[in-house]
Amino acid sequence: MATIDPKLRIGSVHLGVSDLSRSADFYARVLGLAVASLEAGEARLGADPEHPALVLGEIAAPTPLPPSASGLYHVAWLHPSRAALADSVRRVASTGWPFEGASDHGVSEALYLSDPDGLGIEIYADRPRERWERAPDGRGVNMVTLPLDLDDLLAQSAEEPPASVAAGTAVGHVHLKVADVPRAAAFYRDRLGLTEEARLPSAAFLAAGGYHHHVGLNSWQSRGAAAAPDSAPGLRSIEFELSGSDALAALERGLSDELASAGPAAARGENGRLSVRDPDGLLLSFAG
Repeated sequence: MATIDPKLRIGSVHLGVSDLSRSADFYARVLGLAVASLEAGEARLGADPEHPALVLGEIAAPTPLPPSASGLYHVAWLHPSRAALADSVRRVASTGWPFEGASDHGVSEALYLSDPDGLGIEIYADRPRERWERAPDGRGVNMVTLPLDLDDLLAQSAEEPPASVAAGTAVGHVHLKVADVPRAAAFYRDRLGLTEEARLPSAAFLAAGGYHHHVGLNSWQSRGAAAAPDSAPGLRSIEFELSGSDALAALERGLSDELASAGPAAARGENGRLSVRDPDGLLLSFAG
């Protein structure tokens, strides 16, 4: 499988939620995403209402999310600057919504929280790429987990944060709970063409174009587990954007060859998007 388009980015994520109005309020008021549309059963939100990065679908008869099931670990919202991240931290704190953690990962600074259904969220800002620590051969990145200097971060922000996230805030990566990390990593690396940038115990991080990761995988809670039922809140799909039709066609050719002996090949939908499921059943779609 050839390396995937280096200009790949995540266009949007789709979540199933138990109470649409409650979740839409959280993502708008607490996280600061603009509501592009709110209709019966579905809401679309994002920093740019013309291109919403989050789609929420209401579950008709929701059931609890099994904590050990495979599925979403967190959706990570990349902010364009430290100041923008600091504004979001102040906004979340001003609403009284609790943070659950904060870390300096070397390549980025991040804070963690959960939405009303317990679905994980990361808000983060990258350090400049030239400051990322890499191996002597230039392959991969060194990702660490150190205490975050929250005082220094907040010093970048005004005391009264804006009600909305900064322009340019987008989904930078999605971190997944999987049943088998080597199996999932092989799919994203060998079949989709992402590059494995880092490996930790029971975790792997893969990306396109030298980024630290567009997809994270771990089995810390989910080793050997099945996916959560559709009646439980969770991640329904990830939509990736490629640089053009040539890049999409190249991916389609590679997937058709790779999957011919391993299951159904990727399929084109009526909208022209290329769709395939990963080993844990998560729907991935690509547009050029």
